[in-house]
Amino acid sequence: MRFAIVKCHGSGNDFPMIDARELSLTEAQWAGVARALADREGPVGGDGLLLLVPGDAQAAFGMVMRNSDGSEAETCLNGVRCVARAGFEALGLDTATVKLKTSRAEARRDDDLAPGVYTVRETAGPAGLSTAAWPIHGAPERLVEAVLPMLDPALRFTAVTMPNPHLVHFVEQVDEAELVRLGQLCEAAPDWLPNRANVSFVELRGDALFVRTFERGVGLTDSCGSAMAASTYAACLTGRIGWDRPTVVFNRGGLVRAFAGRDGMVTLSGNATYEWAGSVEVDLSSETASDLVVDRRFPEEIAAWDAARRG
Repeated sequence: MRFAIVKCHGSGNDFPMIDARELSLTEAQWAGVARALADREGPVGGDGLLLLVPGDAQAAFGMVMRNSDGSEAETCLNGVRCVARAGFEALGLDTATVKLKTSRAEARRDDDLAPGVYTVRETAGPAGLSTAAWPIHGAPERLVEAVLPMLDPALRFTAVTMPNPHLVHFVEQVDEAELVRLGQLCEAAPDWLPNRANVSFVELRGDALFVRTFERGVGLTDSCGSAMAASTYAACLTGRIGWDRPTVVFNRGGLVRAFAGRDGMVTLSGNATYEWAGSVEVDLSSETASDLVVDRRFPEEIAAWDAARRG
């Protein structure tokens, strides 16, 4: 089956994106398409697959995000910006409610982060603190900068849903080996954490945050939008930064502007950059991609984002 795709990224979180509003595949087939297209050894590669899908009475359009292992995520805030851009362009909008798996996000075109950087502002939430919703068996009802002995006997975590599950740990300096160790423990879906979790180490750098994440279904990633949102909320909750106070959140892929409210809503403003557009063949039975054809490239957008990220 041949798919028209756009390769895009939000803060370095890169995805193939498909306008799936007129496509009818089963859940299992879409999972296979995600594994084929997000395969870093294949012709496309990415942190997952984004689908622009129909909305409903409350939402102009929707987003489905599948991780590189084919599993469906509750949300992907870097992906929301890219899908919002596609939805805006398809429907002639500059603001919309976006339907997600278990929630909604409000998106609108924002002032550019830097010249030539297409920017979308998104508000999602409310952030949740109930560990029963994950579930985390054997944990207290709320875990705010507290030890989770099943994961580590000494480190302190804050558990936040955005609505996907995040464990946030504040550090002086990120230890990637330790982050991977903890992420893999969660990725194994132990009895106490059957639905797995995203794990983030967060540095406070003056008034800004630096976030490094082991993403559920993906692994160590240069960027995770919901992790940046969860980390912003956790930083406010633990008094590291102020509520409703704009801050910059950095990661290996780039940056976003962010702020969190006491109501649990978190706003991110960041790029939705197109790299190229084309088409690719996916064999649904073998879950492999081939015959990539690139019809259009976006070098000006790539250069504008590189300049913003470095400067």
